Amino acid sequence: MAEYIPPALDWVREQVELYESSGGTEGTTLLDTGMPCILVTHTGNKTGGVRKIPLMRVETNGCYVLIGSMGGQPNNPVWVYNLQANPDVEIRDKTEVFAMRAREVSDEEERARLWAAAVEAYPPYEEYQAKTSRRIPVFLAEPK
Repeated sequence: MAEYIPPALDWVREQVELYESSGGTEGTTLLDTGMPCILVTHTGNKTGGVRKIPLMRVETNGCYVLIGSMGGQPNNPVWVYNLQANPDVEIRDKTEVFAMRAREVSDEEERARLWAAAVEAYPPYEEYQAKTSRRIPVFLAEPK
């Protein structure tokens, strides 16, 4: 089994640790904003290590929309490249864990629909897109 590589940022690592150590009963809102989040476990594209990241919870029809916003920073978050290379992921939504496969959404109509759902769940995504010149990646994690 691959080695777990904890997130480098303290707040991200602490969020992941709280979420996991509680079995999904604590740490289920991001940064104490009250906004629900999920944990995405994925494989590093360079290290092959197990990586975990909290993302906003955007669920639609049993699938999860994953937005690579990174707060509107100029570069994509590293997890975007990890999912492009290794699409098999595990999603923890509170106490439930699902094996899923993520795909980057390229169809414009589907992307627009999923982006709208994401903005409805977490309105700051619109601000993040306005802050950056890059097109924020949209993934859909679907049951395997």
